Amino acid sequence: MSIKVAVSACLVGHEVRFNGGHKRSNFIDAILSQHFELLPLCPEVGIGMSIPRPPIHLIAIESETEGQTVEAALVNDHEVRFTKDLKQYAVQQAEKLTDASGYIFMQKSPSCGYKPVKLYHNNGMPLDKTQGVYAAEIDRLLPLMPKEDAARLNDPFIRENFLSRVSAYSDWQENVQNNLTKKTLTDFHVRYKYKLMSHHIPSYNALGRMVSNLKAKPLEEIAADYIEEFMQALMHMANRNKHTNVLQHLQGYLKKDLNSNSKQELDSLFTQYRKGHLPLIVPLTMLNHHIEQHTDETHYLRTQKYLHPHPFELSLLNAI
Repeated sequence: MSIKVAVSACLVGHEVRFNGGHKRSNFIDAILSQHFELLPLCPEVGIGMSIPRPPIHLIAIESETEGQTVEAALVNDHEVRFTKDLKQYAVQQAEKLTDASGYIFMQKSPSCGYKPVKLYHNNGMPLDKTQGVYAAEIDRLLPLMPKEDAARLNDPFIRENFLSRVSAYSDWQENVQNNLTKKTLTDFHVRYKYKLMSHHIPSYNALGRMVSNLKAKPLEEIAADYIEEFMQALMHMANRNKHTNVLQHLQGYLKKDLNSNSKQELDSLFTQYRKGHLPLIVPLTMLNHHIEQHTDETHYLRTQKYLHPHPFELSLLNAI
């Protein structure tokens, strides 16, 4: 199945910015597009703003009834606001994006910025940081969907984490959400056990308990609780110590199959990786090699998404 990822249109070269330009990302437009179905969207154009157009920014408005609210307004005329239209556009798009598995936003945008965007006093003075109006509404409406600002994807650890979450969420949508049974939920958990362990052991334990007692409440409720905890767990960044722990656990399944030389070689690779001398792809490739050599005994291991979390061609494990 082609995994759908929504993306700010300017990031794939569409000339929709306020100044008539774009912010094309080579990684997104030239590389990700080969493995994912990108869905370009520009909320400012979507609500009818022109190209080019006067710039907008975010202002904080205080009221006795609502407290502080965030408004998207023209930089040179705060009385001209677009907040309501941007939120309504988010509602419309959220209804269309229920089968999408991720969203990449244009950083710092007052409409699309997902991570901190500059917020100003009504008098124009800098105040704080917040989310873009449209991005915040998408986040509220589609809370489980993985989301990230494009600029943060330059960090190899954030890039790998985001695309792992996208792939996992797509797996959930295809195999569990659209065909919920005790078996599909259990099978999903089995596939991601070691992926979970590499991110957040408390969630790994909690989700294991949840799946072990599928009679506790209606399956739909358990599934909703499960995927919420699961997606939160994957937001915890894996690191070299966590990965080494998982690699050693997986190696344990092969203890009867490996000779002493092979075991020493794996142990050495794990140590070199933990110390930062090798990227994850090196010990993982060797571990996969041994797993493939013992197909019958290691069928359970071969189902583990930890070993193949995203398209190999993206080379995401070569830099972490």
